[in-house]
Amino acid sequence: MNSKIAKEEKTLATILHLSVFSKFIIPFGNFIFPLILWLTKKEKPFIDDHGRKAINFQISLFLYTIFLLAVGLAIVLFQAIRLGGEVPFVIGPDQFYIDEMGQAISIVITISVFAILLSALFILEIFAVISASVKASNGENYSFPLSINFIGRDSDNHQFTNHQQSKNEQFKNPKNQTL
Repeated sequence: MNSKIAKEEKTLATILHLSVFSKFIIPFGNFIFPLILWLTKKEKPFIDDHGRKAINFQISLFLYTIFLLAVGLAIVLFQAIRLGGEVPFVIGPDQFYIDEMGQAISIVITISVFAILLSALFILEIFAVISASVKASNGENYSFPLSINFIGRDSDNHQFTNHQQSKNEQFKNPKNQTL
């Protein structure tokens, strides 16, 4: 596969993957720059494949992060409200005071668990993007872990069309038609 792919395509696919790190400088740069790079050379199959996968992965990570933050916040608020009826719980500009820390341990554990999950998601993103960049520079395909396929292939893509045809061929064969 390496011999068929031009060096320009490998370089662009590598830059496409590495451009997600622009989110540390520009908000939503992890969506904007890969999308621009992908749309400029979408007609090339190698770049099209890597671009779709990179954008799908970034959308997936964004949704996982929002989900984890929402669930974590809901659980912490529920625990704080439940705790608030029994123990003085004061949050001020210079203080965070809970009368008995033993009763608030569930909040600390919940925050710790969700912090670990969010950190693991962040580390996964860094390793996956670097791995995808290396694979792209070598002219190989890469499948991101935990990626949801939001942007699928075009219907005129031969792989998709052949899959649909082979799926429907079983119904065209008279031997397979039984009542």
